[in-house]
Amino acid sequence: MAQFSRLLPLLLLMLVLWLGAGVLARAQTAPPPAKPRTTRILFLLDASGSMLAPWEGRPRWEVAKGLLARMADSLNAYPNLELGLRVYGHLRPKEENNCEDSRLEVPFAAKNAAAIKTKLKAIEPQGNTPITYSLLQSAADFPTTDKTSRNVLILITDGLESCKGDPCATSLALQRKRVFLKPFVIGIGAEREFGKQLECLGQYYNAADVKTFRTILNDVVAQTLAKTTVAVNLTDEQGRPVESNVNLTFINNLTEQPEYNYVHYRDAQGKPDVLDIDALQSYDLVINTVPPVRQPNLVLRPGKANLLTYKTPQGTLWLKPPTTTASPYGTVQAIIRLAGQEKTLLALPFGARQKLLAGNYEVELLTLPRQLRRITVRQGQETALTFEAPGVLNIVSDLKGYGSVYRLGPDDTQTWIYNLPDGSSSKINLPLQPGTYRLVFRTKTATGSQFTDVRTFTIRPSQTSSVSLFGR
Repeated sequence: MAQFSRLLPLLLLMLVLWLGAGVLARAQTAPPPAKPRTTRILFLLDASGSMLAPWEGRPRWEVAKGLLARMADSLNAYPNLELGLRVYGHLRPKEENNCEDSRLEVPFAAKNAAAIKTKLKAIEPQGNTPITYSLLQSAADFPTTDKTSRNVLILITDGLESCKGDPCATSLALQRKRVFLKPFVIGIGAEREFGKQLECLGQYYNAADVKTFRTILNDVVAQTLAKTTVAVNLTDEQGRPVESNVNLTFINNLTEQPEYNYVHYRDAQGKPDVLDIDALQSYDLVINTVPPVRQPNLVLRPGKANLLTYKTPQGTLWLKPPTTTASPYGTVQAIIRLAGQEKTLLALPFGARQKLLAGNYEVELLTLPRQLRRITVRQGQETALTFEAPGVLNIVSDLKGYGSVYRLGPDDTQTWIYNLPDGSSSKINLPLQPGTYRLVFRTKTATGSQFTDVRTFTIRPSQTSSVSLFGR
Protein backbone atom coordinates (compact mmCIF):
# COMPACT_ATOMS: atom_id res chain seq x y z
CA MET A 1 0.00 0.00 0.00
CA ALA A 2 2.84 2.37 0.88
CA GLN A 3 4.48 1.56 -2.46
CA PHE A 4 1.23 2.40 -4.31
CA SER A 5 1.03 5.71 -2.40
CA ARG A 6 4.51 6.60 -3.62
CA LEU A 7 3.56 5.74 -7.22
CA LEU A 8 0.25 7.64 -7.18
CA PRO A 9 1.75 11.13 -7.88
CA LEU A 10 3.74 9.71 -10.77
CA LEU A 11 0.63 8.02 -12.23
CA LEU A 12 -1.36 11.25 -11.91
CA LEU A 13 1.41 13.17 -13.67
CA MET A 14 1.47 10.64 -16.53
CA LEU A 15 -2.32 10.90 -16.86
CA VAL A 16 -2.18 14.70 -17.04
CA LEU A 17 0.58 14.56 -19.65
CA TRP A 18 -1.39 12.00 -21.70
CA LEU A 19 -4.56 14.09 -21.59
CA GLY A 20 -2.59 17.20 -22.44
CA ALA A 21 -0.96 15.48 -25.39
CA GLY A 22 -4.40 14.44 -26.68
CA VAL A 23 -5.71 17.99 -26.40
CA LEU A 24 -2.58 19.31 -28.13
CA ALA A 25 -2.91 16.76 -30.94
CA ARG A 26 -6.55 17.73 -31.49
CA ALA A 27 -5.58 21.39 -31.46
CA GLN A 28 -2.89 20.74 -34.06
CA THR A 29 -5.23 18.87 -36.40
CA ALA A 30 -8.20 21.24 -36.06
CA PRO A 31 -8.18 24.10 -38.58
CA PRO A 32 -7.74 27.58 -37.10
CA PRO A 33 -10.98 29.52 -36.67
CA ALA A 34 -11.76 31.62 -39.73
CA LYS A 35 -11.53 35.37 -39.29
CA PRO A 36 -14.99 36.92 -39.76
CA ARG A 37 -15.31 38.59 -43.15
CA THR A 38 -16.45 42.18 -43.37
CA THR A 39 -19.56 42.81 -45.43
CA ARG A 40 -19.79 46.23 -47.07
CA ILE A 41 -23.12 47.40 -48.50
CA LEU A 42 -23.06 50.43 -50.79
CA PHE A 43 -26.49 51.97 -51.37
CA LEU A 44 -26.43 53.63 -54.82
CA LEU A 45 -29.46 55.90 -54.70
CA ASP A 46 -31.22 57.73 -57.54
CA ALA A 47 -31.87 61.41 -56.71
CA SER A 48 -32.66 62.56 -60.24
CA GLY A 49 -35.53 64.93 -60.91
CA SER A 50 -37.95 62.11 -61.67
CA MET A 51 -37.74 60.99 -58.01
CA LEU A 52 -39.97 63.97 -57.15
CA ALA A 53 -42.89 62.31 -58.99
CA PRO A 54 -45.77 61.24 -56.73
CA TRP A 55 -46.01 57.64 -55.58
CA GLU A 56 -49.12 56.67 -53.65
CA GLY A 57 -49.56 60.24 -52.42
CA ARG A 58 -45.93 61.02 -51.60
CA PRO A 59 -42.86 61.84 -53.71
CA ARG A 60 -40.82 58.78 -54.58
CA TRP A 61 -37.80 60.40 -52.95
CA GLU A 62 -39.57 60.72 -49.60
CA VAL A 63 -40.58 57.05 -49.67
CA ALA A 64 -37.12 55.88 -50.70
CA LYS A 65 -35.12 57.91 -48.20
CA GLY A 66 -37.54 57.08 -45.36
CA LEU A 67 -37.29 53.33 -45.93
CA LEU A 68 -33.53 53.54 -46.45
CA ALA A 69 -33.09 55.48 -43.22
CA ARG A 70 -35.03 52.87 -41.27
CA MET A 71 -33.02 50.12 -42.93
CA ALA A 72 -29.75 51.78 -41.91
CA ASP A 73 -31.04 52.04 -38.35
CA SER A 74 -31.92 48.33 -38.25
CA LEU A 75 -28.44 47.39 -39.47
CA ASN A 76 -26.53 49.64 -37.09
CA ALA A 77 -25.85 46.93 -34.51
CA TYR A 78 -24.69 44.22 -36.91
CA PRO A 79 -21.08 43.12 -36.33
CA ASN A 80 -18.61 43.04 -39.25
CA LEU A 81 -20.91 45.24 -41.34
CA GLU A 82 -20.15 48.61 -42.92
CA LEU A 83 -22.53 50.80 -44.91
CA GLY A 84 -21.87 53.45 -47.52
CA LEU A 85 -24.09 55.83 -49.50
CA ARG A 86 -23.50 57.13 -53.03
CA VAL A 87 -26.13 59.39 -54.60
CA TYR A 88 -26.51 60.60 -58.18
CA GLY A 89 -28.59 63.31 -59.87
CA HIS A 90 -28.68 65.69 -56.88
CA LEU A 91 -25.81 68.13 -57.46
CA ARG A 92 -26.82 69.84 -60.74
CA PRO A 93 -30.20 70.81 -62.20
CA LYS A 94 -31.59 68.73 -65.04
CA GLU A 95 -31.18 71.60 -67.50
CA GLU A 96 -27.39 71.34 -67.26
CA ASN A 97 -27.54 67.75 -68.49
CA ASN A 98 -24.57 66.90 -66.25
CA CYS A 99 -23.48 63.27 -66.70
CA GLU A 100 -20.96 63.28 -63.83
CA ASP A 101 -23.49 64.21 -61.17
CA SER A 102 -22.57 61.53 -58.64
CA ARG A 103 -20.88 61.62 -55.24
CA LEU A 104 -20.02 59.30 -52.38
CA GLU A 105 -21.95 61.09 -49.64
CA VAL A 106 -21.22 58.70 -46.75
CA PRO A 107 -18.01 56.60 -46.88
CA PHE A 108 -17.95 53.07 -45.48
CA ALA A 109 -17.90 52.82 -41.71
CA ALA A 110 -19.39 50.67 -38.98
CA LYS A 111 -22.46 51.93 -37.12
CA ASN A 112 -22.92 54.97 -39.36
CA ALA A 113 -26.73 55.01 -39.59
CA ALA A 114 -26.85 58.52 -38.10
CA ALA A 115 -24.53 59.87 -40.81
CA ILE A 116 -26.64 58.26 -43.55
CA LYS A 117 -29.91 59.62 -42.14
CA THR A 118 -28.46 63.13 -41.77
CA LYS A 119 -27.21 63.14 -45.34
CA LEU A 120 -30.51 61.87 -46.73
CA LYS A 121 -32.36 64.78 -45.09
CA ALA A 122 -30.11 67.30 -46.84
CA ILE A 123 -30.42 65.93 -50.39
CA GLU A 124 -32.91 67.32 -52.93
CA PRO A 125 -33.47 65.49 -56.26
CA GLN A 126 -33.02 67.58 -59.41
CA GLY A 127 -30.72 66.20 -62.11
CA ASN A 128 -29.98 63.39 -64.59
CA THR A 129 -29.60 59.61 -64.20
CA PRO A 130 -25.89 58.81 -64.79
CA ILE A 131 -26.01 55.17 -63.72
CA THR A 132 -22.95 54.06 -65.72
CA TYR A 133 -20.76 56.87 -64.38
CA SER A 134 -21.94 56.14 -60.82
CA LEU A 135 -21.10 52.45 -61.17
CA LEU A 136 -17.61 53.32 -62.39
CA GLN A 137 -17.12 55.73 -59.50
CA SER A 138 -18.35 53.15 -57.00
CA ALA A 139 -15.32 50.99 -57.83
CA ALA A 140 -13.21 53.43 -55.81
CA ASP A 141 -15.70 53.58 -52.93
CA PHE A 142 -14.88 50.06 -51.73
CA PRO A 143 -11.53 49.81 -49.90
CA THR A 144 -9.00 48.08 -52.13
CA THR A 145 -6.76 47.01 -49.24
CA ASP A 146 -9.26 44.43 -47.94
CA LYS A 147 -9.35 41.58 -50.45
CA THR A 148 -11.47 39.32 -48.22
CA SER A 149 -14.52 41.55 -47.77
CA ARG A 150 -17.92 40.90 -49.33
CA ASN A 151 -18.68 43.98 -51.41
CA VAL A 152 -22.40 44.38 -52.09
CA LEU A 153 -24.05 47.10 -54.18
CA ILE A 154 -27.77 47.90 -53.98
CA LEU A 155 -28.97 50.22 -56.76
CA ILE A 156 -32.32 51.95 -56.15
CA THR A 157 -33.63 53.81 -59.21
CA ASP A 158 -36.87 54.91 -60.84
CA GLY A 159 -35.47 55.26 -64.35
CA LEU A 160 -32.98 54.21 -66.96
CA GLU A 161 -29.55 55.53 -67.88
CA SER A 162 -29.90 59.06 -69.30
CA CYS A 163 -26.27 59.71 -70.29
CA LYS A 164 -25.76 57.23 -73.16
CA GLY A 165 -23.65 54.91 -71.03
CA ASP A 166 -23.80 51.13 -70.92
CA PRO A 167 -24.53 50.24 -67.28
CA CYS A 168 -24.87 46.50 -68.03
CA ALA A 169 -21.40 46.16 -69.57
CA THR A 170 -19.96 48.29 -66.77
CA SER A 171 -21.58 46.17 -64.07
CA LEU A 172 -20.31 42.95 -65.63
CA ALA A 173 -16.79 44.34 -65.97
CA LEU A 174 -16.70 45.40 -62.31
CA GLN A 175 -18.03 42.02 -61.19
CA ARG A 176 -15.32 40.27 -63.22
CA LYS A 177 -12.74 42.46 -61.51
CA ARG A 178 -14.29 41.44 -58.16
CA VAL A 179 -15.05 45.04 -57.22
CA PHE A 180 -18.45 43.90 -56.00
CA LEU A 181 -20.66 40.82 -56.08
CA LYS A 182 -23.68 40.55 -58.34
CA PRO A 183 -25.60 43.79 -57.61
CA PHE A 184 -29.19 44.07 -56.49
CA VAL A 185 -31.26 46.46 -58.63
CA ILE A 186 -34.56 47.76 -57.28
CA GLY A 187 -36.79 49.64 -59.71
CA ILE A 188 -39.24 51.77 -57.75
CA GLY A 189 -42.46 52.92 -59.36
CA ALA A 190 -40.86 51.99 -62.66
CA GLU A 191 -42.52 50.84 -65.84
CA ARG A 192 -42.59 47.08 -66.28
CA GLU A 193 -40.44 47.17 -69.41
CA PHE A 194 -37.67 48.86 -67.42
CA GLY A 195 -36.88 45.48 -65.94
CA LYS A 196 -35.82 44.11 -69.32
CA GLN A 197 -33.17 46.83 -69.54
CA LEU A 198 -32.06 46.76 -65.90
CA GLU A 199 -31.96 43.03 -65.13
CA CYS A 200 -28.65 42.69 -66.98
CA LEU A 201 -27.01 44.77 -64.23
CA GLY A 202 -27.68 42.14 -61.58
CA GLN A 203 -30.60 40.68 -59.64
CA TYR A 204 -33.54 42.89 -60.63
CA TYR A 205 -36.64 43.53 -58.50
CA ASN A 206 -39.68 45.51 -59.64
CA ALA A 207 -41.12 47.49 -56.71
CA ALA A 208 -44.38 48.56 -58.32
CA ASP A 209 -45.84 49.86 -55.04
CA VAL A 210 -44.58 51.11 -51.69
CA LYS A 211 -45.42 47.93 -49.81
CA THR A 212 -43.52 45.80 -52.35
CA PHE A 213 -40.54 48.17 -52.16
CA ARG A 214 -40.39 47.76 -48.38
CA THR A 215 -40.59 43.96 -48.69
CA ILE A 216 -37.94 43.82 -51.42
CA LEU A 217 -35.51 46.05 -49.55
CA ASN A 218 -35.84 43.88 -46.44
CA ASP A 219 -35.43 40.71 -48.50
CA VAL A 220 -32.33 41.97 -50.31
CA VAL A 221 -30.60 42.91 -47.07
CA ALA A 222 -31.63 39.58 -45.50
CA GLN A 223 -30.10 37.71 -48.45
CA THR A 224 -26.92 39.70 -48.00
CA LEU A 225 -26.54 38.92 -44.31
CA ALA A 226 -28.11 35.48 -43.94
CA LYS A 227 -25.94 32.37 -43.81
CA THR A 228 -26.31 29.99 -46.75
CA THR A 229 -25.15 26.38 -46.62
CA VAL A 230 -24.85 23.54 -49.11
CA ALA A 231 -24.70 19.78 -48.59
CA VAL A 232 -24.04 17.56 -51.60
CA ASN A 233 -25.23 13.97 -51.87
CA LEU A 234 -23.31 11.83 -54.37
CA THR A 235 -25.37 8.74 -55.14
CA ASP A 236 -25.05 5.44 -56.94
CA GLU A 237 -27.37 4.34 -59.75
CA GLN A 238 -30.10 3.43 -57.25
CA GLY A 239 -29.98 6.88 -55.64
CA ARG A 240 -28.18 5.70 -52.50
CA PRO A 241 -25.80 8.39 -51.13
CA VAL A 242 -22.70 6.20 -50.95
CA GLU A 243 -20.09 8.02 -53.05
CA SER A 244 -17.56 10.39 -51.45
CA ASN A 245 -13.93 11.60 -51.38
CA VAL A 246 -14.41 13.53 -54.62
CA ASN A 247 -13.28 17.12 -55.15
CA LEU A 248 -16.16 19.58 -55.54
CA THR A 249 -15.37 22.86 -57.28
CA PHE A 250 -17.78 25.80 -57.14
CA ILE A 251 -16.85 28.00 -60.12
CA ASN A 252 -17.99 31.59 -60.35
CA ASN A 253 -19.72 31.41 -63.72
CA LEU A 254 -19.14 35.09 -64.34
CA THR A 255 -15.40 35.26 -63.64
CA GLU A 256 -14.92 31.52 -64.50
CA GLN A 257 -12.62 31.26 -61.48
CA PRO A 258 -12.99 28.66 -58.71
CA GLU A 259 -14.50 30.17 -55.57
CA TYR A 260 -14.52 27.02 -53.40
CA ASN A 261 -12.66 23.70 -53.55
CA TYR A 262 -13.84 20.97 -51.18
CA VAL A 263 -13.00 17.28 -51.00
CA HIS A 264 -16.36 15.66 -50.35
CA TYR A 265 -16.79 14.10 -46.92
CA ARG A 266 -19.42 11.77 -45.50
CA ASP A 267 -19.70 10.99 -41.80
CA ALA A 268 -20.17 7.60 -40.13
CA GLN A 269 -23.95 7.92 -40.54
CA GLY A 270 -23.57 8.50 -44.28
CA LYS A 271 -24.48 12.20 -44.18
CA PRO A 272 -22.51 14.74 -46.22
CA ASP A 273 -21.06 17.64 -44.29
CA VAL A 274 -22.51 21.13 -44.50
CA LEU A 275 -20.52 23.79 -46.39
CA ASP A 276 -20.80 27.56 -46.10
CA ILE A 277 -21.21 29.32 -49.45
CA ASP A 278 -21.88 32.90 -50.53
CA ALA A 279 -25.25 32.87 -52.28
CA LEU A 280 -24.76 36.34 -53.79
CA GLN A 281 -22.66 34.84 -56.58
CA SER A 282 -23.68 32.55 -59.42
CA TYR A 283 -21.94 29.19 -59.67
CA ASP A 284 -21.32 26.18 -61.85
CA LEU A 285 -20.68 23.09 -59.73
CA VAL A 286 -18.05 20.67 -61.03
CA ILE A 287 -17.92 17.22 -59.42
CA ASN A 288 -14.42 16.09 -60.32
CA THR A 289 -15.08 12.45 -61.04
CA VAL A 290 -13.60 10.97 -64.24
CA PRO A 291 -15.19 12.19 -66.42
CA PRO A 292 -16.40 15.23 -64.45
CA VAL A 293 -20.06 16.00 -63.80
CA ARG A 294 -20.93 19.69 -64.27
CA GLN A 295 -24.05 21.47 -63.07
CA PRO A 296 -24.27 24.91 -64.71
CA ASN A 297 -26.12 27.81 -63.09
CA LEU A 298 -26.47 26.21 -59.70
CA VAL A 299 -29.75 27.17 -58.04
CA LEU A 300 -29.26 28.12 -54.39
CA ARG A 301 -31.79 29.48 -51.93
CA PRO A 302 -30.09 32.35 -50.07
CA GLY A 303 -30.20 32.07 -46.31
CA LYS A 304 -31.29 28.41 -46.46
CA ALA A 305 -29.76 24.97 -45.97
CA ASN A 306 -29.51 23.67 -49.55
CA LEU A 307 -29.30 19.92 -50.23
CA LEU A 308 -28.07 18.99 -53.71
CA THR A 309 -28.11 15.44 -55.09
CA TYR A 310 -26.23 14.06 -58.09
CA LYS A 311 -25.82 10.56 -59.48
CA THR A 312 -22.11 9.72 -59.64
CA PRO A 313 -21.91 5.89 -59.64
CA GLN A 314 -18.29 4.77 -59.91
CA GLY A 315 -16.35 1.62 -60.58
CA THR A 316 -12.62 0.96 -60.85
CA LEU A 317 -10.48 0.23 -63.89
CA TRP A 318 -7.38 -1.84 -63.14
CA LEU A 319 -4.71 -1.79 -65.82
CA LYS A 320 -3.26 -5.16 -65.01
CA PRO A 321 0.25 -5.88 -66.36
CA PRO A 322 0.93 -9.28 -67.95
CA THR A 323 2.10 -11.90 -65.45
CA THR A 324 5.72 -12.03 -66.63
CA THR A 325 8.83 -11.27 -64.67
CA ALA A 326 9.89 -8.38 -66.90
CA SER A 327 8.33 -6.77 -69.96
CA PRO A 328 10.54 -5.75 -72.88
CA TYR A 329 8.20 -2.76 -73.30
CA GLY A 330 9.04 -1.34 -69.90
CA THR A 331 5.95 0.43 -68.55
CA VAL A 332 3.07 0.50 -71.03
CA GLN A 333 0.76 3.51 -71.07
CA ALA A 334 -2.97 3.49 -71.81
CA ILE A 335 -5.17 6.30 -73.14
CA ILE A 336 -8.75 6.30 -71.85
CA ARG A 337 -11.68 7.90 -73.68
CA LEU A 338 -15.44 7.83 -73.40
CA ALA A 339 -16.88 5.41 -75.95
CA GLY A 340 -17.37 7.10 -79.30
CA GLN A 341 -15.44 10.26 -78.38
CA GLU A 342 -12.02 11.41 -79.51
CA LYS A 343 -11.19 13.55 -76.47
CA THR A 344 -8.71 11.93 -74.08
CA LEU A 345 -9.93 11.64 -70.50
CA LEU A 346 -6.58 10.62 -69.07
CA ALA A 347 -3.46 8.54 -69.68
CA LEU A 348 -2.30 5.97 -67.14
CA PRO A 349 0.52 3.43 -66.82
CA PHE A 350 -0.25 -0.26 -66.50
CA GLY A 351 -0.29 -1.20 -62.86
CA ALA A 352 -2.57 1.76 -61.99
CA ARG A 353 -6.09 1.66 -60.63
CA GLN A 354 -8.47 4.49 -61.49
CA LYS A 355 -12.03 5.26 -60.44
CA LEU A 356 -14.33 6.05 -63.37
CA LEU A 357 -18.00 6.89 -63.67
CA ALA A 358 -20.00 3.81 -64.56
CA GLY A 359 -20.30 3.60 -68.35
CA ASN A 360 -18.65 2.55 -71.60
CA TYR A 361 -15.07 3.47 -72.46
CA GLU A 362 -12.43 2.91 -75.11
CA VAL A 363 -8.91 2.17 -73.87
CA GLU A 364 -6.00 2.49 -76.29
CA LEU A 365 -2.99 0.42 -75.22
CA LEU A 366 0.32 1.87 -76.39
CA THR A 367 1.82 -1.51 -77.14
CA LEU A 368 3.29 -2.29 -80.54
CA PRO A 369 1.05 -2.51 -82.42
CA ARG A 370 -1.44 -0.36 -80.50
CA GLN A 371 -4.60 -2.06 -79.29
CA LEU A 372 -8.07 -0.62 -78.85
CA ARG A 373 -10.26 -2.23 -76.19
CA ARG A 374 -13.88 -1.45 -75.42
CA ILE A 375 -14.84 -1.92 -71.79
CA THR A 376 -17.77 -1.31 -69.47
CA VAL A 377 -17.16 0.01 -65.97
CA ARG A 378 -19.88 -1.01 -63.53
CA GLN A 379 -20.84 0.60 -60.28
CA GLY A 380 -18.92 -0.73 -57.30
CA GLN A 381 -16.98 -3.26 -59.39
CA GLU A 382 -13.41 -3.53 -60.57
CA THR A 383 -12.78 -4.08 -64.28
CA ALA A 384 -9.36 -5.59 -65.04
CA LEU A 385 -7.74 -4.97 -68.42
CA THR A 386 -4.52 -6.63 -69.54
CA PHE A 387 -2.66 -7.63 -72.70
CA GLU A 388 -0.65 -10.62 -73.87
CA ALA A 389 3.01 -10.71 -72.90
CA PRO A 390 5.00 -9.49 -75.91
CA GLY A 391 7.68 -11.34 -77.79
CA VAL A 392 10.76 -9.81 -79.39
CA LEU A 393 11.76 -9.45 -83.04
CA ASN A 394 15.54 -9.87 -83.35
CA ILE A 395 16.97 -8.68 -86.69
CA VAL A 396 20.44 -10.21 -86.87
CA SER A 397 21.82 -8.48 -89.97
CA ASP A 398 24.32 -5.62 -89.70
CA LEU A 399 23.28 -4.19 -93.05
CA LYS A 400 22.24 -0.54 -93.16
CA GLY A 401 19.09 0.35 -95.00
CA TYR A 402 15.42 1.25 -94.96
CA GLY A 403 12.45 -0.85 -93.92
CA SER A 404 9.10 -1.26 -92.20
CA VAL A 405 7.24 -3.82 -90.12
CA TYR A 406 3.61 -4.74 -90.97
CA ARG A 407 1.01 -6.72 -89.04
CA LEU A 408 -0.65 -9.42 -91.15
CA GLY A 409 -4.38 -9.93 -90.99
CA PRO A 410 -6.89 -12.25 -92.65
CA ASP A 411 -6.35 -12.97 -96.37
CA ASP A 412 -2.79 -11.70 -96.14
CA THR A 413 -3.82 -8.08 -95.56
CA GLN A 414 -1.11 -5.99 -93.96
CA THR A 415 -1.14 -2.94 -91.71
CA TRP A 416 1.90 -0.75 -91.17
CA ILE A 417 3.05 -0.49 -87.56
CA TYR A 418 6.72 0.53 -87.47
CA ASN A 419 9.53 2.06 -89.54
CA LEU A 420 13.13 0.97 -88.99
CA PRO A 421 15.41 3.96 -88.33
CA ASP A 422 16.35 5.38 -91.75
CA GLY A 423 19.83 4.52 -92.97
CA SER A 424 20.93 2.97 -89.69
CA SER A 425 21.97 -0.59 -89.02
CA SER A 426 19.01 -2.92 -89.26
CA LYS A 427 20.25 -4.92 -86.29
CA ILE A 428 17.50 -4.36 -83.77
CA ASN A 429 15.45 -5.93 -80.94
CA LEU A 430 11.82 -4.84 -81.20
CA PRO A 431 9.08 -5.85 -78.68
CA LEU A 432 5.88 -6.87 -80.49
CA GLN A 433 2.52 -8.29 -79.56
CA PRO A 434 2.02 -11.97 -80.49
CA GLY A 435 0.92 -12.43 -84.10
CA THR A 436 2.14 -12.76 -87.68
CA TYR A 437 4.19 -9.97 -89.23
CA ARG A 438 6.03 -9.00 -92.40
CA LEU A 439 9.40 -7.22 -92.59
CA VAL A 440 10.11 -5.27 -95.79
CA PHE A 441 13.73 -4.06 -96.16
CA ARG A 442 16.12 -2.63 -98.76
CA THR A 443 19.80 -2.06 -98.09
CA LYS A 444 21.25 1.40 -98.41
CA THR A 445 23.67 0.20 -101.10
CA ALA A 446 21.04 -1.49 -103.28
CA THR A 447 20.71 0.01 -106.77
CA GLY A 448 16.96 -0.49 -107.27
CA SER A 449 13.60 -1.22 -105.65
CA GLN A 450 13.67 -4.74 -107.04
CA PHE A 451 16.34 -5.55 -104.45
CA THR A 452 13.80 -5.24 -101.58
CA ASP A 453 13.89 -8.19 -99.12
CA VAL A 454 10.52 -9.40 -97.72
CA ARG A 455 10.35 -11.78 -94.75
CA THR A 456 7.32 -13.12 -92.85
CA PHE A 457 7.70 -14.14 -89.22
CA THR A 458 5.66 -15.02 -86.14
CA ILE A 459 5.92 -13.50 -82.67
CA ARG A 460 5.01 -15.65 -79.67
CA PRO A 461 4.53 -14.49 -76.06
CA SER A 462 7.78 -14.09 -74.09
CA GLN A 463 9.86 -15.54 -76.95
CA THR A 464 12.42 -14.07 -79.35
CA SER A 465 12.01 -14.50 -83.11
CA SER A 466 15.13 -13.93 -85.20
CA VAL A 467 15.03 -12.72 -88.80
CA SER A 468 18.11 -12.59 -91.06
CA LEU A 469 18.37 -10.11 -93.94
CA PHE A 470 20.65 -10.40 -96.94
CA GLY A 471 21.86 -7.69 -99.26
CA ARG A 472 21.39 -8.08 -103.03
